[in-house]
Amino acid sequence: MPMALVVRKTPNPNARKFVLPRLMFERPRNFASAESAAQDPLAARLMALDGVYNVFCAQDFVTVNKRPEVAWDALEAAACAVINEHFGLD
Repeated sequence: MPMALVVRKTPNPNARKFVLPRLMFERPRNFASAESAAQDPLAARLMALDGVYNVFCAQDFVTVNKRPEVAWDALEAAACAVINEHFGLD
């Protein structure tokens, strides 16, 4: 049975850490623009969400950074949906 994604706040109020149930990335990847994320399906979808300006993937987590004027409420749910769909999680 797949395990759920866990969302954690970080010391940066504009970043959320989405912890995956297992190791998914062999090496760290950082995407600071839509152009840099274009060849990565997960990063491209996350960067397309309103307010996201950076995506960092490493080991068993994805960190999403947003612009300060964007609220986390809808963005966090949208990011979870993208990540869950990408990895086939519950």
